[in-house]
Amino acid sequence: VLLAEGAVENILVVDLDVHQGDGTADILKDEPRAFTFSMHGERNYPARKIASDVDIALPDGTGDAAYLDRLGAILPELCARRRWDIVFYNAGVDVHAEDRLGRLTLTDNGLRSREELVISHFRKADVPLCGVIGGGYSSDVPALAARHAILFEVAAAYA
Repeated sequence: VLLAEGAVENILVVDLDVHQGDGTADILKDEPRAFTFSMHGERNYPARKIASDVDIALPDGTGDAAYLDRLGAILPELCARRRWDIVFYNAGVDVHAEDRLGRLTLTDNGLRSREELVISHFRKADVPLCGVIGGGYSSDVPALAARHAILFEVAAAYA
């Protein structure tokens, strides 16, 4: 809608759910004004990936330090590609060590650091960011809700 109405010219999708962003990649594959980035578990769903503009597949067991290093390196590269009018950010918490489908090993502190990294990066670049919660497959509902809340807690600190 934003593109169709001319409200924006360049959209970046940052998909950090543990599952590759195949749906977004497929929907936006023929839209040159939208750029899709997915960082996900390489051996996770879907088995047959639909290529994003940039895909980073992480090995099983990737933890906080390696994850954050890789993400911190790619964010400036994404911003160097063009001036984004808005970023849509899928903050999947299924990258958490206790997620039953995730296969990565981020901690609560790792999730908080990830949100701080993403939000502060685009804030400093003066690019509006729309963050949405995603993923999360845990039977411990209070822990899952707390993980989802991290996005909003960090965002509130930048308001």
